[in-house]
Amino acid sequence: MGKIFAIGDIHGCLRHLRKMISIIEINPREDTLVFIGDYIDRGPDSKGVVDLVLDLQASHDHVVCLMGNHERMFLNYHVFNVDREIFLYNGGQNTIESYGTVMRARGEMADVPERHLEFYRSLLPYWESDDHIFVHAGLRPRVPLERQDPDDLIWIRQEFFLSTYPFGKTVVFGHTPFAEPFVLNGKIGIDTGAVYGGKLTCLEIPAMKFHFVE
Repeated sequence: MGKIFAIGDIHGCLRHLRKMISIIEINPREDTLVFIGDYIDRGPDSKGVVDLVLDLQASHDHVVCLMGNHERMFLNYHVFNVDREIFLYNGGQNTIESYGTVMRARGEMADVPERHLEFYRSLLPYWESDDHIFVHAGLRPRVPLERQDPDDLIWIRQEFFLSTYPFGKTVVFGHTPFAEPFVLNGKIGIDTGAVYGGKLTCLEIPAMKFHFVE
């Protein structure tokens, strides 16, 4: 297995993502690129971020895309027509504008490309390598991986990252923004608040090297 490059929460920050892809030395045939979720909302170009991730899936052999809570809110809103206020409150208006769509009478978005909808529906709850578990928000302590609540995987915070419970592998996660990568008790948090004026972070494994874009 080649290297693993795990990229934290992007939130529509297309410029950051483009620059990150340009600076990491990834082998498109051998290495694995892992996106930790939250591609959309709050930032200026959610559609552009998804377009770029789809292009990377087409040009690289191993691209893993995880579900974030913002993608779940998007699906709830656009596909199932529920939780409209929650979606908009959490930055969904920026996503609507990036697609150039208009609000229809009953609240759904129009003109979202089918390949984007397929992308959102295809996102994984977590992904494992030999030594790491990659998940958007974290894991519930003392619950086996296969029995984890899907809501915890995309929403949990302090109950996970402040726990000293050993999960058997190092857990790489996003969701909760930190000023610098969070490294403690077998957990590595790589959401460093790019959309809030912080950095976009990529963790390179096995070198355990952080790459940053501001």
